[in-house]
Amino acid sequence: LTLPAEALVTTLAAPRRGMAALAAAGDTGALASTLLDTRPYTAPDWAEALQAPNERVELGRLPTPIHKWPVPLLEDLGVQWWIKRDDLTGFELGGNKVRKLEFLLAEAKAGGYDCVVTIGGIQSNHCRATAAAARMLGLPSYLILRTSEPDKDPGLVGNLLFDRMLGAEIRTVTPEEYGRVGSARLGEMLVEELRGAGLKPYLIPVGGSNSLGTWGYLEGVRELQTQMPAVQGLTDGRFDHVTFACGSGGTAAGIGLGMHLSGLGQRGTKVHAVGVCDSPSYFYKFVDDEILPGIGHSLPCSESWLRVIQGRGRGYAVSTPEELDIIKRVCETTGVLLDPVYSGKALYKFCETAKGSPEEFAGKSILFWHTGGGFGMYDKA
Repeated sequence: LTLPAEALVTTLAAPRRGMAALAAAGDTGALASTLLDTRPYTAPDWAEALQAPNERVELGRLPTPIHKWPVPLLEDLGVQWWIKRDDLTGFELGGNKVRKLEFLLAEAKAGGYDCVVTIGGIQSNHCRATAAAARMLGLPSYLILRTSEPDKDPGLVGNLLFDRMLGAEIRTVTPEEYGRVGSARLGEMLVEELRGAGLKPYLIPVGGSNSLGTWGYLEGVRELQTQMPAVQGLTDGRFDHVTFACGSGGTAAGIGLGMHLSGLGQRGTKVHAVGVCDSPSYFYKFVDDEILPGIGHSLPCSESWLRVIQGRGRGYAVSTPEELDIIKRVCETTGVLLDPVYSGKALYKFCETAKGSPEEFAGKSILFWHTGGGFGMYDKA
């Protein structure tokens, strides 16, 4: 199967071995159908007025833990650090993607779809997590991956190794074509092709970030609410600041809106999403135009309950020595692995922002919501 020639998309042969080979042969279908059944979903009380989904597939090892984090950063400001470990959601180390996929794949399963299509960068954590979760549900995956060398086999590195082990069919597209055609249209083109071949594909956007996927982090805020009473040392039982990496917008929309609707924002908790690939204005517009309309009516604009910090640095997946130094120091002192594309960039830029506004952050409690992404480290080796 190929996309139209003008899309400049090529196919990489994906070796089928082990579980992937069995799944491709249909030998795991019966097993997979019993492992991950859908469950009825009831929204939090504070989200009852929204357009909530009815079902959820329980993929993650939830709730993820919160613990004090003795990270050697912002010590001059006397801050207290905690970390919420969404790098431990399970499911092949799927990170924050797992929460979104619980709702997206529930819809795919309920709708009788027989395969999944999604798109991302060549080392996309989302694509790898999607391929793993979909395979467990008995659904093959078709991945469109962005790379500057579409005619060169990038080999078995990082997330790409797992994509291939999972038996995903991989297409590649250049950054230029990705920008000209757009991720949404590239996904739709492949869906049209697969429909023509007699399949019923379910299309998941970049990062799983749409209105439905955002429910993963609305639910995540409810989880956080239930955990906070057991966290010692918080002022008024809340965190002063919550920060995390923002790559496609869905996690930021879910956490920010959830904090607002639950009342935590009104009680003083500020939400900081560090954008690692696009501008703050892009993310505000994306959340307001693409996510909020599908969640509920008359919601306030995202800029009123979410702060997006520009953290792109030298570029998406391009690291500075200072960013890599923070990753090394954090791992050496706390045992927590950050990745260079998302969490490492986010922590570095948040700290730089705090240093520039000491009056806002001095003596405050900060929760770093770790979004995972560790496999991307292998691409830097």
